[in-house]
Amino acid sequence: MEENFSYKVKKVCKQSGARIGELKTPHGVIETPVFMPVGTQATVKSLTPEELKEANAQIILSNTYHLFLRPGHEIVKKAGGLHKFMNWDRPILTDSGGFQVFSLSDLRKITDDGVEFRSHLSGAKHYITPEYDMEIQNALGADIIMAFDECTTYGTSYEKSKIAMNRTLNWLERCYNVQKNEKQCLFPIIQGNFYKDLRIECAEKVKPYIKCGVAIGGLSVGEPKELMYEMLETLQPHLPSEVPHYLMGVGSPDCILEGVTRGIDMFDCVLPTRIARNGTAFTTYGKVVVRNAKYKEDFTPLDPECNCYCCRNYTKAYLRHLINADEILGGRLLSIHNIHFLTNLMENIKNAIRNDRLNDFKEEFYKKYNSNL
Repeated sequence: MEENFSYKVKKVCKQSGARIGELKTPHGVIETPVFMPVGTQATVKSLTPEELKEANAQIILSNTYHLFLRPGHEIVKKAGGLHKFMNWDRPILTDSGGFQVFSLSDLRKITDDGVEFRSHLSGAKHYITPEYDMEIQNALGADIIMAFDECTTYGTSYEKSKIAMNRTLNWLERCYNVQKNEKQCLFPIIQGNFYKDLRIECAEKVKPYIKCGVAIGGLSVGEPKELMYEMLETLQPHLPSEVPHYLMGVGSPDCILEGVTRGIDMFDCVLPTRIARNGTAFTTYGKVVVRNAKYKEDFTPLDPECNCYCCRNYTKAYLRHLINADEILGGRLLSIHNIHFLTNLMENIKNAIRNDRLNDFKEEFYKKYNSNL
């Protein structure tokens, strides 16, 4: 395991305590903090691997649940694994599919042994245990794989949250016991909803299973952002410093900045591509909804401070036309921009850490980012 995976802290910001690290994987070294674009079904929607590389994406995330249903993990395995199947030669992380299964609500039944659920595509019945989840993720062949966990929604009672946390810990042990692939690193997931004692208990109990990273799940599920930040502050002293910390499903610019200053090294989210398809872009001066009428004759770039392919070549007026005409290119160009915006934000964050001025950078960023509101 050690020859395939390692993590080194390269710099700690004197002003904020945030850090830069290097995570070694079989498909390359990742410099953290890092944002991981989400390629749910073995593709970051509408973008080619070459476009992702141009946007400086170091690692992408794919979804176990969706790939299990279609095309099936055995087909991906026959293709030589996800890397070959999707023509991506950099690191890949697969989530366990737990979040997707639990979001099925009426279509699933949870027991201590595993989860029975019906496909949202065909209605076919499936049963996944922690052991089978590891088998699926092993077939997919990602560098980083996630333990099978139970995610609870914001507002879940203490009693139910504790049951889910204990089940997550039990499933982690079962995942750990069967995961033998030296070229895959298993990340445990800390659960416990919004109860500080449960979160701390879970963080402490997953420590024996941490080899090269740990994840925080069940945040950004509808709660106020301040509550998420408070929970990250609660967990920070309990996270081992010798491995990267991954905050699952979080990817707005403000949450990334706040997360980094609270000890987070890895982020992922469908947000940049999802809002792009709806005609919304992150910019230095806040969100821009290009379908709005005020951009009809705006022949300036989407973001004057961005050098992505979209901003170098196209205007807000043209992007507005594409989105309102329901042309595929509109969503593609905005997706290229939004991914580039977040990867560039990570570079700017790292530069601020190197210069011991992340708090100053954060203040400067917000001053511009909130100016459009």
